[in-house]
Amino acid sequence: MATQFRELKERLLRAGVAPRHVRRYLRELADHLADLTEEEQQAGRNLAEAQSAALARLGKTENLAKAFLEQRQFQSWLARAPWMFGLVPLICLSAAYLVACLYLWCGWKVFLPGADTPFGAVATPTYSLANIYFQAGKFYYYSAPILVGWTIGIVAARQRLRAVWPTLGVVLIAWMGATARIQASRTAVPRGLGHISMDFFTFGPSSQTISGSMLSAFVIFTLAILPYLVWRLRRVLRGSLSRPSGNPVERID
Repeated sequence: MATQFRELKERLLRAGVAPRHVRRYLRELADHLADLTEEEQQAGRNLAEAQSAALARLGKTENLAKAFLEQRQFQSWLARAPWMFGLVPLICLSAAYLVACLYLWCGWKVFLPGADTPFGAVATPTYSLANIYFQAGKFYYYSAPILVGWTIGIVAARQRLRAVWPTLGVVLIAWMGATARIQASRTAVPRGLGHISMDFFTFGPSSQTISGSMLSAFVIFTLAILPYLVWRLRRVLRGSLSRPSGNPVERID
């Protein structure tokens, strides 16, 4: 891909164009550039001259971007409503917790059908199928906020969104994940769906519980935002290393 195309890609993504439309547009431009290059070669130019002439005929980055940005239907819904980063992550994490509750309920019914609660009611051997099943569920339960945070970071990176929006989403996820409390008991939760209930967004009555929840929120936030921060750092380093010291030389990849 020509350097010009990479600049065009970044400009379109930063302007809010959906990545799938950007990929399609760049493929069309690449095909058109190949046709123009072939025409220039048939006119007697060598490959380097033909590529340079074809790029000039294709147009400047500003003009190529303007022609596409004028069509508002190519804007992504996140670019139109970035505030959705404050709602969608919570919906995704709620769905993930719903799956965790269903997973717990199924294991409860299969492995501990007579127990009042699946939490430590009956000691099971370390390598038993029941213990492996519940430990896998526990791992999924605690990793769900981080996985949702990673998804947010990937989406934000693909859309080239401002850092404030994924940060907001990860903060809400960390808050929800750190304060999530699941209860499963036939006696303690008589009216819950399947005798299972969950609470969110309350830190608890004691100072020890509050400090523990805040520490959990910090850990979740750090792990969830880390891939996005690494991506941002790589972009900064790549940009500083790619700045030419002399005259820029455009090349075709």
